[in-house]
This record gives sequence, structure tokens and C-alpha cells, in this order.
Amino acid sequence: MHELSIVYHIVDQVLKVAEENQITEVESIVLQVGELASVIPRYLHACFPVAVDGTMLENTKLEIEILTANGICKNCGNVYPLLENLNLCPECKSEEFEMISGRGFYLKEIRAC
Repeated sequence: MHELSIVYHIVDQVLKVAEENQITEVESIVLQVGELASVIPRYLHACFPVAVDGTMLENTKLEIEILTANGICKNCGNVYPLLENLNLCPECKSEEFEMISGRGFYLKEIRAC
């Protein structure tokens, strides 16, 4: 489960930002996870309490937004959600596409009190 090391890294980054900006309390951390990212959101949630234990982030909430995996059809140029359409363009039924979003993993926001 590599999510634990990812969560520890995120916590370290948030603590660093909090220290640099003299923040004493963080309300929430918002992550964005692509549908096709190699990270499982429920594992991030499960690991979070362990990673923040004993830090100033103990009462911080973890929020995760799922980013849709989108593709652009190489045949007709239509942009569409890949998983919802089983990788087939809903306009022309082509299987040829380029993925344009959905693999990313981002620290979107740190909400401080």
C-alpha cells in the first residue's frame, strides 16, 4: 500500500507550508485524484489519521475530489469521459483517443483557520 507513504509526504508538505506561513491550525486538506491514478482514495482516507497523529494536523479533515478521466477522440475531436463510455467515442464510436485528464494526483488546497 503505497498510499501510506504518499499521505506521509503530503502531511510533511502541509506542515512545511504551515510553518513557513505561521499557520497554527489547518481546517482541511483537499486532494484531487484522477479516476485512473494509481492511488486509491479510500486508502488515503484510511491512512490519514495515522499520518497526522501527534501533529498539529490531528483535527484536520481530508477531502478528496475525483477527477474524471477524459479523452479526446482522434477521429472526430470529441472530448468525452473515458470510463463512462468504455473508451469509445460516443459521437463516432472510434476507439482511437488521447487521454487528456484523469491520471493526476494533486494537493489542491490547504484551508487554514
